Amino acid sequence: MKIYTKTGDKGSTSLFGGTRVTKHHIRINAYGTVDELNSWLGLLRDQKIDTHSREMLITTQDKLFTVGAILATDPEKAQLKSGKERLNIPLLSITDVEHLENEIDMMNETLPPMTHFILPGGHTNVSYCHIARTICRRAERMVSLLHENEPVDSMVLIYLNRLSDYLFVLARKLSFDLKADEIKWIPEKKG
Repeated sequence: MKIYTKTGDKGSTSLFGGTRVTKHHIRINAYGTVDELNSWLGLLRDQKIDTHSREMLITTQDKLFTVGAILATDPEKAQLKSGKERLNIPLLSITDVEHLENEIDMMNETLPPMTHFILPGGHTNVSYCHIARTICRRAERMVSLLHENEPVDSMVLIYLNRLSDYLFVLARKLSFDLKADEIKWIPEKKG
């Protein structure tokens, strides 16, 4: 597979199906942000974390490649002339969302109740997780904006929404496991 094609040298790129769009098109921003999130999850996965969380991150990275493929497909060319779907991969399902929800619930059972907002930080692993969470939220905003203009599979928005929740709770779990301080945000009272 040749890495450089030179077809994007003038600021455009191809979607699955051949449609050319500018590299700053909202669709490219959406799946580019998902790719950025996936890279941060890889960095988090490379840290010393428990095996279950590492395996969950691998599964999540796999799902994010699916999200990227969905977003990189021109909706008008999602079906081939034969009637088959262009993407010959399993798409996201409610089961993928429920898997995240189950993980959130299991982690929450072991954590102290949250009474305040928490300042991101306390340990490098926790910080990486919070960075991934905020990038996930940005990806969700990009996909939401894209959806206002072109149809997007609703499971993509639901999955990204739930994933950011999962990453927040995972950051709390990592803080708990590492015995890192969770610094509560307690705003000062006015005068």
